[in-house]
Amino acid sequence: MNVRILHLLKGAEQAEGLTVVIDVFRAFTCECWMYAAGAEKVIAAGTLEETFALKKEHPDWILAGERNGIMVEGFDYGNSPAAFEHADLKGKTVVHTTSAGVQGLTAVRNAAEIVTGALVNASAVVRYIRERNLETVSLVAMGWNGIRETEEDELCAEYMASLLEGRSMPDIEERALQLRYQEGKKFFDPARQNVFPERDFWLCVRPDIFDHVIRVQNHGGLFETEWTAS
Repeated sequence: MNVRILHLLKGAEQAEGLTVVIDVFRAFTCECWMYAAGAEKVIAAGTLEETFALKKEHPDWILAGERNGIMVEGFDYGNSPAAFEHADLKGKTVVHTTSAGVQGLTAVRNAAEIVTGALVNASAVVRYIRERNLETVSLVAMGWNGIRETEEDELCAEYMASLLEGRSMPDIEERALQLRYQEGKKFFDPARQNVFPERDFWLCVRPDIFDHVIRVQNHGGLFETEWTAS
């Protein structure tokens, strides 16, 4: 198995084989919590225009997401996992748009298959990759807005690569907690709690708490996802 770690939007464009688009803070952690809250389906949309158009066609659908971390005006939710931790989304469809993770999905051109990745389900993603047994695996760390590398996505990619190569990472929990002093420090800024609540940090950095994988299907630029046990 040829495992490559790629970076940012440019890396998503270069991805081949089974592609994992990684966004720990917060898009694909958030989608795990959406499904855990009972969502029937999560649809990722690249643009705000697409998102609002889907809402117009389906008034009962829920809109969630952000631009530059901030909840979009007119949306039901932002991109905060904490907002979904105790939510009841049973039977609901959520349309999700973000500045990094979802943009990574739209940038992938040559993948044989796409799944999302986060620390919270990293081992489940690795098990799924092994079951699929494809020759090439691309791990794309999306970073901030797809233009700047960030420690949490690089760590997640490194963790997945190590497991795929048969190497354990016994200090993964410790390294994940250290993110609070790196990209994660924004979650501890009292002035930014309305955008980056501290609870989000703790929900994003707990490795392997979900045993499901989010599979992605591209339908004309809209990305329907599926919550699959691994």
